[in-house]
Amino acid sequence: MDKLTIARPDDWHLHLRDGAALESVLPYTARQFARAIVMPNLRPPVTTVEAARGYRERIRAALARANAGRATPLEFEPLLTLYLTDNTSPEEIGRAAASGFVRAVKYYPAGATTNSDSGVTRLARAFPALEAMERHDVPLLVHGEVTDPEVDVFDREQVFIATVLAEIVTRFPGLRVVVEHVTTREAADYVTAAGASVAATITAHHLLYNRNAIFRGGLRPHFYCLPVLKRERHREALVRAATGGSPKFFLGTDSAPHPRGEKESACGCAGCFTAHAALELYAEAFARAGALERLEAFASFNGPDFYRLPRNAARVTLIRDPWKAPAEVAFGDTTVVPLRAGESIAWRLA
Repeated sequence: MDKLTIARPDDWHLHLRDGAALESVLPYTARQFARAIVMPNLRPPVTTVEAARGYRERIRAALARANAGRATPLEFEPLLTLYLTDNTSPEEIGRAAASGFVRAVKYYPAGATTNSDSGVTRLARAFPALEAMERHDVPLLVHGEVTDPEVDVFDREQVFIATVLAEIVTRFPGLRVVVEHVTTREAADYVTAAGASVAATITAHHLLYNRNAIFRGGLRPHFYCLPVLKRERHREALVRAATGGSPKFFLGTDSAPHPRGEKESACGCAGCFTAHAALELYAEAFARAGALERLEAFASFNGPDFYRLPRNAARVTLIRDPWKAPAEVAFGDTTVVPLRAGESIAWRLA
C-alpha cells in the first residue's frame, strides 16, 4: 500500500509550551491533527480553570497568527487539562467539568519529568480531587512512573502500574484513566486486562525505537525522553498493542520540544520533538508491522470514542514518498532538533 486516506486524527498527548515557543511549534500539529489534549506543565503550571482559559486563548491567538495569509487556514481545537497537585480541590474539578474546554486532569508524580515539581507528593492527598473527578466524569491522565530513587529508571513504569495505578483503579472504579505514553509490556498487558475505564496512549518513538537508539554511536540526547525508551521486547509489545485492534490504545505523540542547548547539555531535558512528522512516523511504524489498515482506528477513532467526543469528518491522505527531516527547526529565539533529524522518513502527509 503506497497511499492511505483516513479520518483526520487527533493527538491525545501534546506539549505546546507557551509564548514564542508555542508560536513556533503549533503549526506542525495543526497541519495534521484536528484536536489535541494539551499538557499543563508550564511554568507556572496550569492548575485552575481560569489559567486553562488563558492558555487556551493564547493557543487560539497563535493559531490565528499562523493562519494569516494562508489560502487554506489550519483548523485546530486545543483541549485543555489541569495539573493535579496535593491541593487541587473538588470545587475546582467541578468548575473544570462545567467549563466545556477542560477535558482531563494530569497526574504527575512530583519530580517525575520536566516541570513536574508541583505534582502529587503522596497519592492520598489527591483522593478528594480524584473522587470529584469520578463523580463528574473527568478523565485522569497519569504519567506512570514512580520517583523512588531506589527503583531502577527502567523499572519505574511497571512499579507504578503495580502499586499506584492499581490503587487508583481499585479505589475509584468509575474514574476514566488514561495511562500516558506506555513503554513496557507490563503496562500494555495491564491496560488490555483492565476494565473499559482504563486506556493508554502510545508514542511513535516508543513504537519505532528501543533503548539502543540513545547510545547508537555515542550518547544521543534527542532520543532521551521520560519514560525512557525500553528493551526491544517492550517495543514489540507496544507494536502489538497499537496494531492489534483494541480500542483501549490510541495516538498520543508526547511531542515535547526543548531548546537545542537544553538537550545537548550536561543535564539534558527529557522529551522528543515529533510534531514535525508525527503522523508520518506512526504510518511508518504501522507499515513495518504490516498493519497499515489499522492505523485509522488507532489514530482517528479510539481516542474520540474514549473521550466521548465525535469523530472527525475531515479526511487526510498519507503517501509513501521518502523525504528528509530538517536538521533543526525554529523554536522561539532558538532551535529544536526533531526526531529523525537529517534522516529519511518514509511517508508524508499530502
